[in-house]
Amino acid sequence: MSATDQYSSPLSERYASQAMLELWSPSTRYGLWRRLWLALAEAQSEVGTRVAIPDDALRQMRAHLDDIDFAEVAAFERRFRHDVMAHVHAFGAAAPAARPFIHLGATSAFVTDNADLILMRRGLELLRTRIMTVVRALAAFARRWRAEPALAYTHLQPAQLTTVGKRATLWMQDFVLDLADIDHRLKTLPFRGVKGTTGTQASFLELCGGDHDKVRRLDNVVTAKMGFKHALPVTGQTYTRKLDAQILGVVAGVSASASKFSADIRMLQAFGEIEEPFESEQIGSSAMAYKRNPMRSERIAGLARFVMSLESNANQTHAVQFFERTLDDSANRRLVLPESFLATDAILILAANIASGLDVHPARIRRRVRDEIPFMATELMMVRAVEKGADRQEIHEAIRKHSIESARVVKEEGGQNDLLERLAADATLRLSANGVSGISEASLYVGRAPEQVDEFLREVVDPILADAPASGEVHEELRV
Repeated sequence: MSATDQYSSPLSERYASQAMLELWSPSTRYGLWRRLWLALAEAQSEVGTRVAIPDDALRQMRAHLDDIDFAEVAAFERRFRHDVMAHVHAFGAAAPAARPFIHLGATSAFVTDNADLILMRRGLELLRTRIMTVVRALAAFARRWRAEPALAYTHLQPAQLTTVGKRATLWMQDFVLDLADIDHRLKTLPFRGVKGTTGTQASFLELCGGDHDKVRRLDNVVTAKMGFKHALPVTGQTYTRKLDAQILGVVAGVSASASKFSADIRMLQAFGEIEEPFESEQIGSSAMAYKRNPMRSERIAGLARFVMSLESNANQTHAVQFFERTLDDSANRRLVLPESFLATDAILILAANIASGLDVHPARIRRRVRDEIPFMATELMMVRAVEKGADRQEIHEAIRKHSIESARVVKEEGGQNDLLERLAADATLRLSANGVSGISEASLYVGRAPEQVDEFLREVVDPILADAPASGEVHEELRV
């Protein structure tokens, strides 16, 4: 069948990066299986078991870690209906001196589970690098627009002002928290190790002649060979699927942060204030040629919804792993684990593309601020009126009535917001036109937003970026 005659996942065809696709590829996964079998055989030889493994067996295993004959594997699997044993036999055919010793004492979870932990750890490392790219772009954006006043929103209604740069720090803060979660998981993620069929290490105790210390050393040696500092102290046949749920919780959290960022961009683009990148020949709509749709942000939202749904899937899988294990996790995890990482990889590529190319329209932002700032100025006017001897409660009622009437004129008649003029003419407030002069200057209402941008970048973001030079980041061409 040709590529156009069978289903192909959009994650591999359109969205995810080559690096993440290679990570979850059959070559990487099954290459890890062979490395795990080699590490086990080397460790058995080093600690000394009742079965001596010849040096020639180890040499042949080392020589055939990556030359997997997948056609041969498929033929074995058709015969045995067992994927791990198919690879055992294929590895044995490539390294005949090692054939009697491959997988000795192990159960399938030795290779499947330990390999999955390695893949997820590498996947987190790649996602971490992508987040750094997003944060670096947002940091540059925040610095440039640190002091530009803009409408802030609570309940999706205009509230007091913020600045364009300050809002970007909110997006960055979410990603900074995600980085901390990733770092925690990378630091604490355990290896499954060498545990045997139901986790009791009975087969390895037999191989080690009943020497419990030797079994512990065997477990520790394999763990170290595969680059982990520690293994789970106890397991069933598999490592607890709680680990999958924890890792996918972090991955889903990254997607949620990106989705929140993309939602804000979509609304800002609807307001005409900020737009995501739009290329010179990009088409927004097949019918409406004038359209400039936020397709990148919308794609983030769609992919993030998918990733976030997989977090609950992982918890459900963990909840039904009866006793030492059941097999209803296997087919599920083949989908859930790689697709969580592939989709989040795609999300962060999109987020980096957006963050590095945001198109800001200051004139539009300032016009929208001017339309709303009379309402925001009323609190300051209240203070000034009380300073003149007015009653605060009477002023509050006067402002409320004038605000409602001014808003009606704007919304129903299309008139200008004349609230400040109305209040200046109201004797209750004891303010003249001079009393409200300068009160509509936007910079009066942004508080410490510019300074908060400076402090956040200096104290939080810059130290993080200093540990990850730009040259180490991965930049991907956006694919549609």
